[in-house]
Amino acid sequence: MEPNLTRDNHLRAQNSCFTTLSPPEQTPSVFHTRSAATIAARLRSLPIPRLSAMASAYSAYHGATRNSQFTVTALGRWSVLSKQLPVVDKVRVLHVYDFDNTLFKTPMPNPALWTGPTIGLLATQEAFTSGGWWHDNRILSATGDGVEREEERAWEGWWNEKVTDLVRLSSKQQDALCVLLTGRSEHGFGELIKRMVASKELDFDMVCLKPRVSPSNQNFQNTMHFKQLFFEALMETYRDAAEIKVYEDRPKHTKGFRDFFAEYNRRQVAMPTRGTITADVVQVYDALRLLNPVVEVAEIQHMINQHNETIIKDCPPSKSKLVIKKTVFFTSYMIGADDIKKLLKLAQIPAGISNNDLKFHANNILICPRPCPASILEKVGGMGSKMLWEVTGTACYDNSIWAASVRPVPHTAKFHTDNPVPLVVLALKKGARPVDAGKITSWQPLPIEERFTFETTVGEKVILRIEPEDPKEDEYQSLFVNKSSKRKRPAGPADDEYPGKAPAQYGGRNETRGFHSGRGRNKGGNSRGHRAARGGGRGGRNRGHGYRSLDDVDPKGQDAAGSSSFGRGRPMGGQPSGGSDLQSYY
Repeated sequence: MEPNLTRDNHLRAQNSCFTTLSPPEQTPSVFHTRSAATIAARLRSLPIPRLSAMASAYSAYHGATRNSQFTVTALGRWSVLSKQLPVVDKVRVLHVYDFDNTLFKTPMPNPALWTGPTIGLLATQEAFTSGGWWHDNRILSATGDGVEREEERAWEGWWNEKVTDLVRLSSKQQDALCVLLTGRSEHGFGELIKRMVASKELDFDMVCLKPRVSPSNQNFQNTMHFKQLFFEALMETYRDAAEIKVYEDRPKHTKGFRDFFAEYNRRQVAMPTRGTITADVVQVYDALRLLNPVVEVAEIQHMINQHNETIIKDCPPSKSKLVIKKTVFFTSYMIGADDIKKLLKLAQIPAGISNNDLKFHANNILICPRPCPASILEKVGGMGSKMLWEVTGTACYDNSIWAASVRPVPHTAKFHTDNPVPLVVLALKKGARPVDAGKITSWQPLPIEERFTFETTVGEKVILRIEPEDPKEDEYQSLFVNKSSKRKRPAGPADDEYPGKAPAQYGGRNETRGFHSGRGRNKGGNSRGHRAARGGGRGGRNRGHGYRSLDDVDPKGQDAAGSSSFGRGRPMGGQPSGGSDLQSYY
């Protein structure tokens, strides 16, 4: 018989102890009277467990401590539903669905309303006492026509129907656990999201939002950390599950989850607790959805009002009062959607030019760039004033700008425009400047039968921004982003204050030439003014501000000259120009 080395070594150690150590006085007499050889002989007759059995007992003992953290009861504490979870051995696959822009088409800040830095600010939780866009439940509640009306129709049109179909299939699959997982806060959105899911009749086993701490009292560094802790609890609890499938819209989170599952499986190979699992993270395409612009601005204003009230009451040193300000690109006679379509048909674009190389406008007749001074605003009838126009001709400048000339109806009506003649920019090649349409001198008259009239409304092309409140700033100064760009508006009419010279904020354009007479002619006959209007004269060489629209602003929040004064928010998939990473905020 081969010797059992493990048992022999174990006995040898025991014999050594018995023969070299003096027993204490209270030790029973058997240790005094019997020899070590006799005791050793008796011990040899006892069965000695093998190492494998001892290791199993060790694992069972210590595993019990670990497994006690991962029970169905403990996992249920992650969910806001009062629902009994299936037993462990019944679940073979785990299906986890993200909420925002995966299951639900969550509205984003409107990039046509806000500057890029402001979109970044709205997504920054620390910027507002209520937490901003992704942490203030009034924003999600304002989706569509509001909670009360949308709940009745189950938020129709706001769901990703392909994903809702997958959720229903998961719910019907007998061996699948169906989970909704979102980084929105449990205390702020738990009840609202339960109502939304219930209205759509989606049957989840778990609806999990981010609590202040985990059920085991762990703090979360961010949304990614929260979801990874949940995934670990989910997989360790349902240790018989062979597959986990996660649906996610954000590329950064998709990559983060894939890396997490790969690392989890590597750890399972080295020190198994439940074995490896097949993980599939599905990238879901997200489509940009927006709130009603009026509702969006109103809700943001409510958020700011609440923020400012808290600032006044608590005076936190790290926060300041905020205010919504507007940046005015230009003031114009704005054209309605139906008339825009009719005007665009007048643009005679050569067949060789692709639409991808063009920008289409046909949406306004310029009054003046930037904010309109009170004197001119009074002459055009004030904001919201209506006026009729007739199309009289068309022209093309440098094979890059297509425009239509117009005249007021009746032709004696008063108007103002910063161009030599009133005109509508129809289309332009990318890189061309709308302001150069003012250089057109030759117009092709339209036949009488092709002429038509349309109505305009005096308005401003603006974009909004949120900034700290400045008590020293007046209303006119607030229209400018950069402090160095601000100019004091003349107290009286510009014509009287700056005879023969335009105020600085109007970019060197001579306002006294005033194309606001009955026929749009300069009856004053000021040749210097005419030269200034065409780019010459004192003000024309370094005109800082030409005709601008939102289309002239680079998507990154910079214009062609590199100025970052006027930004646009970037659509889904990009980052705001302020440098904030939206991936971390919801």
